[in-house]
Amino acid sequence: MDKFDKLTGVAAPLDMINVDTDMIIPKQFLKTIKRTGLGKNLFDEMRFDEKGNEKPDFVLNKPAYRHAQILVTGDNFGCGSSREHAPWALLDFGIRCVIAPSFADIFYNNCFQNGILPIVLPQADVDKLMDDANRGANAVVTVDLSAQEIRGPDGGVITFDIDPFRKHCLIEGLDGVGLTLKKDAKISTYETRHKAEQPWL
Repeated sequence: MDKFDKLTGVAAPLDMINVDTDMIIPKQFLKTIKRTGLGKNLFDEMRFDEKGNEKPDFVLNKPAYRHAQILVTGDNFGCGSSREHAPWALLDFGIRCVIAPSFADIFYNNCFQNGILPIVLPQADVDKLMDDANRGANAVVTVDLSAQEIRGPDGGVITFDIDPFRKHCLIEGLDGVGLTLKKDAKISTYETRHKAEQPWL
């Protein structure tokens, strides 16, 4: 997966609580096992009407936020069913960081496995970033994972906590497979020794 160290981009405000995975990527789009191509269906029922036309009032349809890379949202983001397609859709759209007061556990873990940084902040800090994000094209925010800082368009700095191991994996671009491959030499040594000691297996 792609490494994540420092990200500077437009932050889109999605001021909603309890955004579930079916809202993020509706069930009719779960037929694929590919991680690409789902961005066009991100928030499908909120972005499009019954005829497939864009709803101009939805935040990601507004010109200023069409290429947003950061999403500032409400409490309990990613609740509902444990579909990995949800972070796939966010990533394919271009979202690399989601900031909220809380996340559903499975969605939170899936983000790290797909190169998305989910940041948990107190409500007061989320409110400040939500206000920053409402500036439209001027809502440029920098997320510095190494320093564990978020810098707003007015120069303000918010710090955040993150598990050191997950931080390391994101900076190095390591998912579960990548972590295993880092130990390829040790695995090969073990397999060779095991085969020599127990050739009948």
